[in-house]
Amino acid sequence: MDLQLNTYYTLICAALVLLLGKWLVGHLRWLANFNIPEPVAGGLVAAALCYALNVLLGYRLGFDVDLQTAFMLVFFSSIGLSANFTKLKQGGRALLLFLLVIAVYIGVQNGVGVALASLLGLDPLVGLIAGSMTLLGGHGTAGAWGSVLERDHGIQGAMTLGMACATFGLIIGGLVGGPLAKWLIRRHQLQGPQVTPADADNLVEADAYNFESPRKTRLITTDAIIETLALFAGCLAFAQLMTALTAGASFQLPTFVWALAGGVVIRNTLDHVFRFKVFDRAIDVFGNAALSIYLAIALLSLKLWELADLAGPLVIILAAQTVVMLAYVALVTFRVMGRDYDAAVLCAGNCGFGMGATPTAVANMQAITNQYGPSHKAFLIVPMVGAFFIDLLNAVFLQTFIKFLG
Repeated sequence: MDLQLNTYYTLICAALVLLLGKWLVGHLRWLANFNIPEPVAGGLVAAALCYALNVLLGYRLGFDVDLQTAFMLVFFSSIGLSANFTKLKQGGRALLLFLLVIAVYIGVQNGVGVALASLLGLDPLVGLIAGSMTLLGGHGTAGAWGSVLERDHGIQGAMTLGMACATFGLIIGGLVGGPLAKWLIRRHQLQGPQVTPADADNLVEADAYNFESPRKTRLITTDAIIETLALFAGCLAFAQLMTALTAGASFQLPTFVWALAGGVVIRNTLDHVFRFKVFDRAIDVFGNAALSIYLAIALLSLKLWELADLAGPLVIILAAQTVVMLAYVALVTFRVMGRDYDAAVLCAGNCGFGMGATPTAVANMQAITNQYGPSHKAFLIVPMVGAFFIDLLNAVFLQTFIKFLG
């Protein structure tokens, strides 16, 4: 029996999941020790309860997908709105270097998927479904490309398969990023910036990096809230317009990429043309809230029974992808990015979007920096690379692989 919860009940459930996650991480030491993000901890328990209801009583809970999408778009809009060109210039060589590392990894991930699919007797295109199409691309990319594979290449069930793989990736990305980064920090005896208890309680400065300090107090006025809501509305309107204009085009981008791009355009136009100072604190609050609620709803919506139905060969591919990602991040990303504390935090983010999604990457980094101290470089680089540049690169790689394999 299907039980569909409307917007209000979905939001209530998401809030309860976040409170549960906060309680679990605060009371179960091993969750804190492994730096598991609070939305992931609470969300997995909620997903397990939904699975038990399905198995024992036959109930299938459904949550408001539109609400999840809305918060996802707000989150990506906040990344764009916080990305003024002055900050992006600070990324400089490190941003380009990290982008190169990820570009190579996209090729590796798809190569592993295609090779194993061929060895296991599956269509090589299935390897792309268990590659960057879903693991690095997430649910949005999985849905977009799944329909293409079903319609144009005869891969039956590509959409369902893609959603299941993306779900697996979301779980794994949130579980392994924190522990790997912590292992790197301890193994190499790295230290983050020393932050005193007094500093931890201080207000966040206006120029602080977005998402970096979700627990710190921010002073926000009513005018700032209204202005910020208008900015978010502009980003969402731009995303909706561009998605409609590019529908059916040979090169399409997911709606959330347009939302991020809209934020970049709006922010820098206001900064450099109209000399209007955007209130970063309000953007940070809205962005962090949207991030937490999006992850909570995403994990609430996990259909674990779909994962249980994954074919054996696909499980082998996904397990291999996990091992390859951990090895690549530890041996390549960490070393190329400098073998320091910032590099370790970047590795946590790399795991998040390498198997899951950019919100998972940010949550992974927050779990590390809450314990070891801030990392300006990581919170400058990962949101932009993970949310914008990666989708452009991924689209090019996927089109090239499909053209070659098709």
